[in-house]
Amino acid sequence: MSTNVVTRFAPSPTGFLHIGGARTALFNWLYARHTGGKMLLRIEDTDRERSTKEAIDAIFEGLRWLKLDWDGEVVMQSTRIARHQEVAQALLAAGRAYYCYATPEELAEMRETARAQGRPPRYDGRWRDRDPSEAPPGVKPVVRLKAPQTGETVIDDQVQGRVVFPNSDLDDLVLLRSDGTPTYMLSVVVDDHDMGITHIIRGDDHLTNAARQTHIYLGMGWDVPSFSHVPLIHGPDGAKLSKRHGALGVEAYRDMGYLPEALRNYLVRLGWAHGDDEIMTLDQMIAWFDLGGIGRSPARFDFAKLENLNGFYIRHKDDEALVEDLIAILPVVENGPATLAKLDGEMRGKLLAAMPGLKERAKTLVELAGNAAFLFADRPLRLDEKASAVLDGAARQLLDSLIPRLNSVTDWRADLLEQAVRNFADENGLKLGKVAQPLRAALTGSTISPGIFDVLAVLGRNEALARLSDQAQTA
Repeated sequence: MSTNVVTRFAPSPTGFLHIGGARTALFNWLYARHTGGKMLLRIEDTDRERSTKEAIDAIFEGLRWLKLDWDGEVVMQSTRIARHQEVAQALLAAGRAYYCYATPEELAEMRETARAQGRPPRYDGRWRDRDPSEAPPGVKPVVRLKAPQTGETVIDDQVQGRVVFPNSDLDDLVLLRSDGTPTYMLSVVVDDHDMGITHIIRGDDHLTNAARQTHIYLGMGWDVPSFSHVPLIHGPDGAKLSKRHGALGVEAYRDMGYLPEALRNYLVRLGWAHGDDEIMTLDQMIAWFDLGGIGRSPARFDFAKLENLNGFYIRHKDDEALVEDLIAILPVVENGPATLAKLDGEMRGKLLAAMPGLKERAKTLVELAGNAAFLFADRPLRLDEKASAVLDGAARQLLDSLIPRLNSVTDWRADLLEQAVRNFADENGLKLGKVAQPLRAALTGSTISPGIFDVLAVLGRNEALARLSDQAQTA
């Protein structure tokens, strides 16, 4: 593989790192790692009013959480304005750009005329070949690119295939505004050229921009990079992804309890495929990723699929690592801070011991935290509605009889506790479930928990017997 590949991720810091941006970053990162190249990071912060430090920090944090590192220093586009202006002046000097003195009123009139004729609004080129000495007084000019007016511009896109744009549809775009500030179109091309970007992988909403940007590259005599325009992510209903579908910031997915490795795996499969492989390690993604595997149709975001995938990663994750993940999310989950306050060495040990049973039924870390809440509950436990219904008079009487039997178990292990409970059930002519359900309700305050004998073992003799005594008939 060539080591000359250089990709880039270039978000605008006007909001958090949203899910579509995260996928774009992932595709760029994977292609760079697959080819032994580099992925650079550029923050397109030239919109000074809307760019915020909080958004920039959130982009960095989101990428780091997803473990998508970048090569070299971050490029802040706002520091390069003088260079962008220099290129515009070079295009003017070469006769490939010109000053345009069209007034706002004239431009509005052009748009109205085009609309009335059913044409897309285009600048009509009226200052393309006029002498600036004809300029009306008091109008500050913009600088426009002298784009080709005949023929075609062809983009050989690695995803979309050969895309042809009639040049008659592409007008002379503005390079510098009337106040001298560069436009997005100019800044992007100059930065991509100066950063040595060889492959531009981005959303297909930029496909027309590729044709316009090609004119700037050619105007400067620069090599045009390879383009790959990836279809946007849609919601389950086929509409463009919006917040109601899940177009949230990456940090929202983190706070909802998704693991970064699960979200990464889900995102790589949104629009890219390697045969029928659904679950893949990061090393496999790097080994397999290629631009040819990206589909041309929009991918559909599906929360249920993401949740199931996340559940798989939770079940297969090392228990110790999962405890760390769970602790990290506690500050943002219900009752999490209170749990965190109780997390001493002993409770951490209990959490680790309970993890094999806890993780079997959790699809998110938030669910996992909820499932683990019984470990940290204060006595006497608050019973949920179903647990209260289970613990009727007969059930409490049963607990009364069971406590001495459990108390007699000398080695407090799950297998020995199970044997004691089974013997008790047999002696009283009961099915195991008739004993296990009141046990579960009294020990956890719920009718859902990990295996009840694991719960007994993890809670420990003193805590388990105390909780049962709280709910027994004689309490």
